Amino acid sequence: MHRRGRGVAAALLAATAVLGVVGAPGAVAAAPDGGGAARQAQAWLPQPTGPYPVGTTTLHLTDPSREFRWKPGKPRELMISFWYPTARPATGRDRAPYMERSAADHFGSAGSVGQSDYGFEPGRTDWAGVRTHARTDAPALPGGKRPVVLYSAGFGDPRTWGTGLVEDLASRGYVVVTVDHTYDASEVAFPNGDLATSVFPELLGKPDLDLADVLRTSLQTRVDDTRFVLDQLPGLCRDPELPAGLAASLDLGRIGMVGHSAGGSTALQAMHDDPRIAAAVNMDGQLHFPGPDGHTGVVLANVAAEGVDRPFLLMGTREEDSGDYHHQPGWDALWQHSTGWHADVTLDGSRHASYTDAQSLLPQLARQDAITPEQLGKDLGEVRPERAVLATRTYVASFFDRWLRGHDDHLLDGPSPRFPEMEYAK
Repeated sequence: MHRRGRGVAAALLAATAVLGVVGAPGAVAAAPDGGGAARQAQAWLPQPTGPYPVGTTTLHLTDPSREFRWKPGKPRELMISFWYPTARPATGRDRAPYMERSAADHFGSAGSVGQSDYGFEPGRTDWAGVRTHARTDAPALPGGKRPVVLYSAGFGDPRTWGTGLVEDLASRGYVVVTVDHTYDASEVAFPNGDLATSVFPELLGKPDLDLADVLRTSLQTRVDDTRFVLDQLPGLCRDPELPAGLAASLDLGRIGMVGHSAGGSTALQAMHDDPRIAAAVNMDGQLHFPGPDGHTGVVLANVAAEGVDRPFLLMGTREEDSGDYHHQPGWDALWQHSTGWHADVTLDGSRHASYTDAQSLLPQLARQDAITPEQLGKDLGEVRPERAVLATRTYVASFFDRWLRGHDDHLLDGPSPRFPEMEYAK
Protein backbone atom coordinates (compact mmCIF):
# COMPACT_ATOMS: atom_id res chain seq x y z
CA MET A 1 0.00 0.00 0.00
CA HIS A 2 1.44 3.37 -1.04
CA ARG A 3 -1.16 6.12 -1.08
CA ARG A 4 0.72 9.06 0.45
CA GLY A 5 -1.91 11.07 2.31
CA ARG A 6 -5.02 9.64 0.61
CA GLY A 7 -7.60 11.60 2.53
CA VAL A 8 -7.53 11.63 6.29
CA ALA A 9 -8.14 7.90 6.70
CA ALA A 10 -5.98 6.24 4.08
CA ALA A 11 -3.39 8.96 4.52
CA LEU A 12 -2.40 7.52 7.86
CA LEU A 13 -2.65 4.00 6.52
CA ALA A 14 -0.22 5.03 3.82
CA ALA A 15 2.09 6.60 6.34
CA THR A 16 2.05 3.37 8.34
CA ALA A 17 3.24 1.51 5.27
CA VAL A 18 5.78 4.08 4.19
CA LEU A 19 7.36 4.78 7.55
CA GLY A 20 9.05 1.43 9.29
CA VAL A 21 15.86 29.18 -7.19
CA VAL A 22 13.88 30.06 -10.02
CA GLY A 23 15.88 29.92 -13.22
CA ALA A 24 15.93 28.60 -16.74
CA PRO A 25 14.72 25.03 -17.30
CA GLY A 26 17.35 22.50 -16.35
CA ALA A 27 19.40 24.91 -14.25
CA VAL A 28 21.31 23.37 -11.36
CA ALA A 29 23.26 24.80 -8.46
CA ALA A 30 26.40 23.62 -6.74
CA ALA A 31 26.00 21.59 -3.57
CA PRO A 32 26.20 23.74 -0.44
CA ASP A 33 29.44 22.12 0.74
CA GLY A 34 31.20 23.07 -2.49
CA GLY A 35 32.81 19.63 -2.62
CA GLY A 36 32.27 16.62 -4.75
CA ALA A 37 28.68 16.00 -3.75
CA ALA A 38 26.00 15.79 -6.43
CA ARG A 39 24.84 19.14 -7.72
CA GLN A 40 21.50 20.24 -6.37
CA ALA A 41 18.45 20.23 -8.60
CA GLN A 42 16.36 23.34 -8.99
CA ALA A 43 12.71 23.76 -9.86
CA TRP A 44 10.21 26.55 -10.47
CA LEU A 45 6.46 27.03 -10.35
CA PRO A 46 4.32 27.81 -13.41
CA GLN A 47 3.23 31.41 -13.86
CA PRO A 48 -0.16 32.46 -12.50
CA THR A 49 -2.71 33.02 -15.25
CA GLY A 50 -4.82 35.86 -13.83
CA PRO A 51 -4.51 39.59 -14.60
CA TYR A 52 -3.12 40.67 -11.22
CA PRO A 53 0.38 40.51 -9.71
CA VAL A 54 0.45 38.64 -6.41
CA GLY A 55 1.53 39.68 -2.91
CA THR A 56 2.04 37.47 0.11
CA THR A 57 2.60 37.78 3.84
CA THR A 58 2.77 35.37 6.78
CA LEU A 59 1.20 35.52 10.21
CA HIS A 60 1.82 33.61 13.44
CA LEU A 61 -1.34 32.77 15.41
CA THR A 62 -1.74 31.28 18.88
CA ASP A 63 -4.93 29.73 20.26
CA PRO A 64 -4.54 29.70 24.07
CA SER A 65 -7.73 27.67 24.48
CA ARG A 66 -6.38 24.56 22.74
CA GLU A 67 -3.51 22.11 22.97
CA PHE A 68 -2.45 19.49 20.47
CA ARG A 69 -3.28 16.09 21.87
CA TRP A 70 0.17 14.63 21.28
CA LYS A 71 2.02 17.79 22.39
CA PRO A 72 0.36 18.64 25.72
CA GLY A 73 1.31 21.65 27.76
CA LYS A 74 1.59 24.06 24.83
CA PRO A 75 -1.07 26.35 23.37
CA ARG A 76 -1.94 25.60 19.75
CA GLU A 77 0.28 27.64 17.39
CA LEU A 78 -0.27 28.03 13.65
CA MET A 79 1.46 29.67 10.72
CA ILE A 80 -0.73 31.05 7.96
CA SER A 81 0.01 32.92 4.75
CA PHE A 82 -2.07 35.40 2.76
CA TRP A 83 -1.90 35.54 -1.04
CA TYR A 84 -3.67 38.47 -2.68
CA PRO A 85 -3.72 40.84 -5.66
CA THR A 86 -1.22 43.68 -5.62
CA ALA A 87 -0.16 46.42 -8.06
CA ARG A 88 3.48 45.68 -8.86
CA PRO A 89 4.82 42.24 -9.82
CA ALA A 90 7.77 40.67 -8.04
CA THR A 91 11.03 40.27 -9.93
CA GLY A 92 14.25 38.39 -9.22
CA ARG A 93 15.08 37.99 -5.54
CA ASP A 94 12.06 40.15 -4.72
CA ARG A 95 10.03 36.96 -5.22
CA ALA A 96 9.05 35.34 -1.93
CA PRO A 97 10.74 32.02 -1.12
CA TYR A 98 8.70 28.87 -1.52
CA MET A 99 9.79 27.68 1.93
CA GLU A 100 11.65 29.16 4.86
CA ARG A 101 15.22 27.80 4.84
CA SER A 102 14.91 25.68 7.98
CA ALA A 103 11.66 24.17 6.69
CA ALA A 104 13.17 23.61 3.24
CA ASP A 105 16.23 21.87 4.68
CA HIS A 106 14.05 19.55 6.73
CA PHE A 107 11.57 18.89 3.92
CA GLY A 108 14.38 17.67 1.67
CA SER A 109 16.14 15.56 4.28
CA ALA A 110 16.10 11.79 4.60
CA GLY A 111 13.18 10.53 6.65
CA SER A 112 11.08 13.68 6.61
CA VAL A 113 7.41 13.08 5.85
CA GLY A 114 7.76 15.01 2.60
CA GLN A 115 10.76 13.01 1.41
CA SER A 116 9.19 9.71 2.48
CA ASP A 117 5.88 10.52 0.79
CA TYR A 118 7.26 11.59 -2.58
CA GLY A 119 10.46 9.60 -2.85
CA PHE A 120 12.85 12.27 -4.12
CA GLU A 121 16.56 11.84 -3.38
CA PRO A 122 17.39 13.27 0.08
CA GLY A 123 19.43 16.46 -0.07
CA ARG A 124 19.45 16.59 -3.87
CA THR A 125 17.02 19.49 -4.36
CA ASP A 126 17.49 23.16 -3.53
CA TRP A 127 14.06 23.58 -1.93
CA ALA A 128 15.17 26.82 -0.28
CA GLY A 129 16.02 28.21 -3.70
CA VAL A 130 12.56 27.68 -5.18
CA ARG A 131 10.82 31.03 -5.55
CA THR A 132 7.17 31.96 -5.84
CA HIS A 133 5.77 34.69 -8.12
CA ALA A 134 4.62 36.81 -5.16
CA ARG A 135 6.13 39.95 -3.62
CA THR A 136 6.57 39.77 0.14
CA ASP A 137 4.47 42.22 2.20
CA ALA A 138 3.30 44.12 -0.89
CA PRO A 139 0.35 46.50 -0.40
CA ALA A 140 -2.97 45.00 -1.41
CA LEU A 141 -4.44 46.20 -4.67
CA PRO A 142 -7.18 48.81 -4.11
CA GLY A 143 -10.58 48.04 -5.51
CA GLY A 144 -12.86 46.95 -2.71
CA LYS A 145 -13.48 43.70 -0.89
CA ARG A 146 -12.53 40.36 -2.42
CA PRO A 147 -13.73 36.79 -1.80
CA VAL A 148 -11.64 34.81 0.67
CA VAL A 149 -10.57 31.20 0.03
CA LEU A 150 -8.88 29.02 2.64
CA TYR A 151 -6.43 26.31 1.54
CA SER A 152 -5.56 23.18 3.53
CA ALA A 153 -2.77 20.84 2.38
CA GLY A 154 -2.76 17.05 2.58
CA PHE A 155 -1.61 14.89 5.45
CA GLY A 156 2.09 15.49 6.03
CA ASP A 157 2.28 18.26 3.42
CA PRO A 158 3.27 21.83 4.32
CA ARG A 159 0.94 24.68 3.41
CA THR A 160 3.35 25.61 0.60
CA TRP A 161 2.66 22.40 -1.35
CA GLY A 162 -0.31 24.02 -3.10
CA THR A 163 1.33 27.35 -3.93
CA GLY A 164 0.84 27.04 -7.70
CA LEU A 165 -2.95 26.83 -7.32
CA VAL A 166 -3.02 29.42 -4.54
CA GLU A 167 -1.03 32.00 -6.54
CA ASP A 168 -3.29 31.44 -9.52
CA LEU A 169 -6.42 32.13 -7.46
CA ALA A 170 -4.84 35.28 -6.03
CA SER A 171 -3.92 36.46 -9.53
CA ARG A 172 -7.61 36.13 -10.45
CA GLY A 173 -8.69 38.44 -7.63
CA TYR A 174 -9.12 36.21 -4.59
CA VAL A 175 -7.51 36.55 -1.17
CA VAL A 176 -6.25 33.08 -0.26
CA VAL A 177 -5.30 32.02 3.26
CA THR A 178 -3.10 28.93 3.54
CA VAL A 179 -2.95 27.10 6.87
CA ASP A 180 -0.17 24.92 8.26
CA HIS A 181 -1.55 22.23 10.59
CA THR A 182 1.27 22.13 13.12
CA TYR A 183 2.66 18.67 14.07
CA ASP A 184 0.69 17.19 11.15
CA ALA A 185 2.65 18.97 8.40
CA SER A 186 6.12 17.63 7.70
CA GLU A 187 7.51 20.78 9.28
CA VAL A 188 6.38 24.28 10.30
CA ALA A 189 8.89 27.11 10.79
CA PHE A 190 8.03 29.73 13.43
CA PRO A 191 9.36 33.30 13.66
CA ASN A 192 11.41 32.55 16.80
CA GLY A 193 13.41 29.92 14.92
CA ASP A 194 11.54 26.87 16.25
CA LEU A 195 10.80 24.11 13.75
CA ALA A 196 7.80 21.95 14.62
CA THR A 197 8.00 18.61 12.82
CA SER A 198 5.28 16.01 12.31
CA VAL A 199 4.50 13.70 15.22
CA PHE A 200 3.08 11.00 12.99
CA PRO A 201 6.26 9.11 12.03
CA GLU A 202 6.80 8.29 15.70
CA LEU A 203 3.12 7.89 16.53
CA LEU A 204 2.40 5.45 13.73
CA GLY A 205 5.21 3.18 14.85
CA LYS A 206 3.48 2.36 18.13
CA PRO A 207 2.16 -1.24 18.23
CA ASP A 208 -0.95 -0.33 20.25
CA LEU A 209 -2.03 2.47 17.91
CA ASP A 210 -5.79 3.01 17.61
CA LEU A 211 -5.80 4.16 14.01
CA ALA A 212 -9.45 5.18 13.84
CA ASP A 213 -9.00 7.35 16.93
CA VAL A 214 -5.93 9.02 15.41
CA LEU A 215 -7.82 9.70 12.19
CA ARG A 216 -10.77 11.29 13.92
CA THR A 217 -8.47 13.39 16.08
CA SER A 218 -6.47 14.53 13.06
CA LEU A 219 -9.56 15.63 11.16
CA GLN A 220 -11.09 17.37 14.18
CA THR A 221 -7.82 19.22 14.85
CA ARG A 222 -7.69 20.43 11.26
CA VAL A 223 -11.31 21.60 11.39
CA ASP A 224 -10.67 23.38 14.69
CA ASP A 225 -7.59 25.05 13.15
CA THR A 226 -9.72 26.24 10.25
CA ARG A 227 -12.46 27.66 12.44
CA PHE A 228 -9.90 29.39 14.67
CA VAL A 229 -8.39 31.09 11.61
CA LEU A 230 -11.87 32.22 10.56
CA ASP A 231 -12.40 33.61 14.05
CA GLN A 232 -9.21 35.67 13.75
CA LEU A 233 -9.90 37.23 10.35
CA PRO A 234 -12.32 39.97 11.52
CA GLY A 235 -9.77 41.28 14.02
CA LEU A 236 -6.94 41.58 11.52
CA CYS A 237 -7.93 45.14 10.70
CA ARG A 238 -6.25 46.08 13.99
CA ASP A 239 -2.96 44.33 13.15
CA PRO A 240 -0.41 47.04 12.27
CA GLU A 241 2.01 44.48 10.79
CA LEU A 242 -0.28 43.46 7.94
CA PRO A 243 0.47 44.96 4.52
CA ALA A 244 -1.46 48.10 3.67
CA GLY A 245 -4.99 47.49 2.47
CA LEU A 246 -5.00 43.73 3.05
CA ALA A 247 -7.42 43.59 5.98
CA ALA A 248 -9.81 45.97 4.23
CA SER A 249 -9.88 43.73 1.15
CA LEU A 250 -11.26 40.69 3.01
CA ASP A 251 -14.90 40.01 2.18
CA LEU A 252 -15.88 37.77 5.09
CA GLY A 253 -19.36 37.36 3.67
CA ARG A 254 -17.91 35.37 0.75
CA ILE A 255 -15.69 32.57 2.07
CA GLY A 256 -14.79 29.34 0.32
CA MET A 257 -12.35 26.54 1.06
CA VAL A 258 -10.27 24.16 -1.04
CA GLY A 259 -7.98 21.38 0.08
CA HIS A 260 -6.06 18.38 -1.16
CA SER A 261 -6.27 14.90 0.38
CA ALA A 262 -6.73 15.34 4.14
CA GLY A 263 -7.11 19.05 3.34
CA GLY A 264 -10.00 18.23 1.01
CA SER A 265 -11.64 16.20 3.75
CA THR A 266 -11.08 19.17 6.07
CA ALA A 267 -12.65 21.59 3.60
CA LEU A 268 -15.91 19.64 3.46
CA GLN A 269 -16.07 18.80 7.15
CA ALA A 270 -15.33 22.44 8.05
CA MET A 271 -18.10 23.61 5.71
CA HIS A 272 -20.46 21.13 7.35
CA ASP A 273 -19.53 22.43 10.81
CA ASP A 274 -19.23 26.15 10.08
CA PRO A 275 -21.86 28.16 8.17
CA ARG A 276 -19.31 30.87 7.34
CA ILE A 277 -17.90 28.64 4.58
CA ALA A 278 -20.17 29.04 1.57
CA ALA A 279 -18.59 26.60 -0.89
CA ALA A 280 -15.84 23.97 -0.85
CA VAL A 281 -13.64 21.90 -3.17
CA ASN A 282 -12.32 18.50 -2.13
CA MET A 283 -9.35 17.37 -4.23
CA ASP A 284 -9.03 13.63 -3.65
CA GLY A 285 -9.73 13.50 0.09
CA GLN A 286 -11.56 10.49 1.48
CA LEU A 287 -14.55 10.87 3.80
CA HIS A 288 -14.51 7.52 5.59
CA PHE A 289 -12.52 6.03 8.45
CA PRO A 290 -11.37 2.49 9.21
CA GLY A 291 -13.78 0.52 11.32
CA PRO A 292 -13.13 -1.44 14.49
CA ASP A 293 -11.42 -4.23 12.57
CA GLY A 294 -8.94 -1.80 10.98
CA HIS A 295 -10.40 -1.87 7.48
CA THR A 296 -11.39 1.26 5.55
CA GLY A 297 -14.83 2.08 4.27
CA VAL A 298 -16.73 1.27 7.44
CA VAL A 299 -17.29 4.50 9.38
CA LEU A 300 -18.31 7.72 7.64
CA ALA A 301 -17.16 11.21 8.51
CA ASN A 302 -20.03 13.35 9.80
CA VAL A 303 -20.17 15.41 6.63
CA ALA A 304 -20.66 12.25 4.56
CA ALA A 305 -23.29 10.78 6.85
CA GLU A 306 -25.31 13.99 7.07
CA GLY A 307 -24.53 15.84 3.83
CA VAL A 308 -24.36 19.59 3.27
CA ASP A 309 -26.72 22.23 1.93
CA ARG A 310 -24.08 24.36 0.16
CA PRO A 311 -22.16 23.83 -3.09
CA PHE A 312 -19.18 21.48 -3.32
CA LEU A 313 -16.95 20.04 -6.02
CA LEU A 314 -15.27 16.64 -5.79
CA MET A 315 -12.08 16.11 -7.82
CA GLY A 316 -10.85 12.51 -7.98
CA THR A 317 -7.81 10.79 -9.48
CA ARG A 318 -6.94 7.40 -10.92
CA GLU A 319 -5.34 6.28 -7.68
CA GLU A 320 -6.40 2.77 -6.74
CA ASP A 321 -8.79 3.89 -3.98
CA SER A 322 -10.02 7.08 -5.65
CA GLY A 323 -12.16 7.78 -8.70
CA ASP A 324 -15.63 9.32 -8.69
CA TYR A 325 -18.28 9.07 -6.00
CA HIS A 326 -19.48 5.71 -7.34
CA HIS A 327 -16.17 4.19 -6.18
CA GLN A 328 -15.81 5.80 -2.74
CA PRO A 329 -18.20 5.07 0.15
CA GLY A 330 -17.67 8.43 1.83
CA TRP A 331 -18.15 10.40 -1.37
CA ASP A 332 -21.20 8.33 -2.31
CA ALA A 333 -22.85 8.97 1.05
CA LEU A 334 -22.09 12.69 0.80
CA TRP A 335 -23.59 12.75 -2.70
CA GLN A 336 -26.80 11.03 -1.58
CA HIS A 337 -27.28 13.09 1.59
CA SER A 338 -26.50 16.58 0.25
CA THR A 339 -29.08 19.09 -0.91
CA GLY A 340 -26.69 21.77 -2.16
CA TRP A 341 -25.36 21.94 -5.72
CA HIS A 342 -22.57 19.43 -6.33
CA ALA A 343 -20.42 18.01 -9.11
CA ASP A 344 -17.71 15.36 -9.42
CA VAL A 345 -14.83 15.19 -11.91
CA THR A 346 -11.91 12.76 -12.27
CA LEU A 347 -8.59 13.62 -13.90
CA ASP A 348 -7.74 10.76 -16.25
CA GLY A 349 -4.20 9.40 -16.04
CA SER A 350 -3.57 11.12 -12.70
CA ARG A 351 -2.38 9.99 -9.30
CA HIS A 352 -2.99 11.36 -5.85
CA ALA A 353 -0.31 14.07 -6.02
CA SER A 354 -1.48 15.43 -9.38
CA TYR A 355 -3.49 18.22 -7.72
CA THR A 356 -0.44 19.54 -5.82
CA ASP A 357 2.82 21.30 -6.67
CA ALA A 358 4.30 17.83 -7.13
CA GLN A 359 2.76 17.89 -10.61
CA SER A 360 4.91 20.90 -11.56
CA LEU A 361 8.04 20.34 -9.49
CA LEU A 362 8.75 16.61 -9.55
CA PRO A 363 9.09 16.24 -13.36
CA GLN A 364 11.77 18.93 -13.23
CA LEU A 365 13.58 16.98 -10.51
CA ALA A 366 13.38 13.83 -12.61
CA ARG A 367 15.12 15.59 -15.51
CA GLN A 368 17.94 16.40 -13.09
CA ASP A 369 18.11 12.87 -11.63
CA ALA A 370 16.80 13.94 -8.22
CA ILE A 371 13.88 11.47 -8.44
CA THR A 372 13.66 8.27 -10.44
CA PRO A 373 11.27 7.89 -13.40
CA GLU A 374 9.66 4.96 -11.60
CA GLN A 375 8.93 7.03 -8.51
CA LEU A 376 7.68 9.89 -10.67
CA GLY A 377 5.15 7.56 -12.28
CA LYS A 378 3.93 6.37 -8.88
CA ASP A 379 3.50 9.95 -7.70
CA LEU A 380 1.90 11.48 -10.79
CA GLY A 381 0.73 8.81 -13.22
CA GLU A 382 0.66 9.42 -16.96
CA VAL A 383 -1.22 12.72 -17.21
CA ARG A 384 0.69 15.50 -18.97
CA PRO A 385 1.91 17.91 -16.26
CA GLU A 386 0.86 21.08 -18.02
CA ARG A 387 -2.64 19.72 -18.66
CA ALA A 388 -3.06 18.61 -15.06
CA VAL A 389 -2.02 22.04 -13.79
CA LEU A 390 -4.30 23.86 -16.24
CA ALA A 391 -7.27 21.62 -15.46
CA THR A 392 -6.84 21.97 -11.70
CA ARG A 393 -6.57 25.75 -11.85
CA THR A 394 -9.44 26.14 -14.29
CA TYR A 395 -11.94 23.91 -12.51
CA VAL A 396 -11.23 25.31 -9.05
CA ALA A 397 -11.47 28.90 -10.32
CA SER A 398 -14.68 28.13 -12.26
CA PHE A 399 -16.26 26.72 -9.10
CA PHE A 400 -15.40 29.69 -6.89
CA ASP A 401 -16.25 32.21 -9.61
CA ARG A 402 -19.70 30.65 -9.79
CA TRP A 403 -20.44 30.40 -6.08
CA LEU A 404 -18.51 33.31 -4.57
CA ARG A 405 -18.77 35.84 -7.42
CA GLY A 406 -21.87 34.84 -9.33
CA HIS A 407 -19.95 34.45 -12.61
CA ASP A 408 -20.88 31.15 -14.25
CA ASP A 409 -18.80 30.04 -17.26
CA HIS A 410 -20.80 26.75 -17.39
CA LEU A 411 -17.64 24.62 -17.35
CA LEU A 412 -19.11 22.59 -14.49
CA ASP A 413 -22.42 21.89 -16.23
CA GLY A 414 -21.08 18.66 -17.74
CA PRO A 415 -18.26 17.15 -19.84
CA SER A 416 -16.21 19.80 -21.64
CA PRO A 417 -14.36 19.47 -24.97
CA ARG A 418 -11.81 21.91 -23.52
CA PHE A 419 -10.76 19.26 -20.99
CA PRO A 420 -11.27 15.77 -22.40
CA GLU A 421 -9.05 14.41 -19.62
CA MET A 422 -11.62 15.50 -17.01
CA GLU A 423 -14.38 12.88 -16.72
CA TYR A 424 -17.67 14.21 -15.37
CA ALA A 425 -19.62 11.84 -13.10
CA LYS A 426 -23.39 11.57 -13.30
